[in-house]
Amino acid sequence: MMGRRGFLLTLVTAFVVAFDSPLAAQTFPSHPITIVAPFPAGGPIDVVARLLAERMREQIGQPVVVDNVTGASGSIGVGKVARAPGDGYTIVLGNWATFVVNGAIYPLQYDLVKDFEPIGLITTQPYLIVGRKTLPADDLKSLITWLKANGDKATEATSGAGTPAHLAGVLFQKETGTHFQFVPYRGLAPAMQDVVASHIDLIFDSPVSSLPQIRAGTVKAFAVMAKKRASAAPDIPTVDEAGLPGAYVSSWYGIWTSKGTPADIVAKLNTFVMAALNDPQTRERISDLGQEIAAPEMQNPAALGAFQQAEIAKWWPILKEMGIKGE
Repeated sequence: MMGRRGFLLTLVTAFVVAFDSPLAAQTFPSHPITIVAPFPAGGPIDVVARLLAERMREQIGQPVVVDNVTGASGSIGVGKVARAPGDGYTIVLGNWATFVVNGAIYPLQYDLVKDFEPIGLITTQPYLIVGRKTLPADDLKSLITWLKANGDKATEATSGAGTPAHLAGVLFQKETGTHFQFVPYRGLAPAMQDVVASHIDLIFDSPVSSLPQIRAGTVKAFAVMAKKRASAAPDIPTVDEAGLPGAYVSSWYGIWTSKGTPADIVAKLNTFVMAALNDPQTRERISDLGQEIAAPEMQNPAALGAFQQAEIAKWWPILKEMGIKGE
């Protein structure tokens, strides 16, 4: 006759087998899903997370809760998901900083690739090369020529070391053989003000903050740092078109879940998230944030995984060469 210990072991084994079977995916989700937003409420990631949560709730008939777990440039929130069970009920809306940059500048207690299952790329936000209106250059090639002749006095505004604006400038220097001084600001808004006032020569900025100035004619736009032109600014050429092919810099958002989550549950989560992105109101709100929905071929788990690893291979050597450390 089976003893109590043997009975419990059999019961646990049966539960594990059942959970790992296709039946687990068929019943998923059977209770609330948590989206970890690793930055404070009210910011862009929080806004997108709440948009997705509302649309997902409508689809699946279960609560979808946004949990703002902040600190250490998002690494605390991401770490919470790394430690969560691999059952698909805890997911994280991360970005270029949390899933690429942090791995080079922080001593993380998790692996950004091995400890997560990618679900899909959500949005991209290509950066623009912008200069003061009084610059004696009207296109990217003439800007590069001017910088080579004025490297001792040329300046670029950033929002601090390791930020997208700073790293975009570093990549630009590497690709063009130019030199200019980085001038840190407390944010890109005051940085842009000094470009408008012609106190600073350059800024590598997101469309949401730079396009109003470009449209007002207070600054010059030289190129979009992406393969495709920005839908919000179709008249600005890409770096490929402007003569600097491959100099791509984008801030982007993606969704991951914990390592070990069954592939069929990951596929279900991908379906829920991408359906939420197709909602017209959601797309409009995301566009208002200056972001673009990721291309359809980039919205699947394999594509996000490959894209993240390519970004790590591109940026980690630059970050480590610069010796940037998280504070």
